[in-house]
Amino acid sequence: MKIENPFESGHIRNYILLYASVVVIMILFFIASTLFNNNEEKIEKKNFPTDTSRINKAQNTQKKMPKKEKKFKLLDKAY
Repeated sequence: MKIENPFESGHIRNYILLYASVVVIMILFFIASTLFNNNEEKIEKKNFPTDTSRINKAQNTQKKMPKKEKKFKLLDKAY
């Protein structure tokens, strides 16, 4: 059995046509998806409260709470 030269036997032309057809199909799908997808949803901007008085009140209440006893103790040395 002899190995054929793909340049002489015409296989390269078939591969190039296959590649070109795949690229054309991808381009057509991209154009179709952009043409038929015109539903643009508008997203409302979220405004977060920047009232710092509530934050300060929360921090003050945490300071007033009694401290809990520690359940574990850290080692004196790092190994």
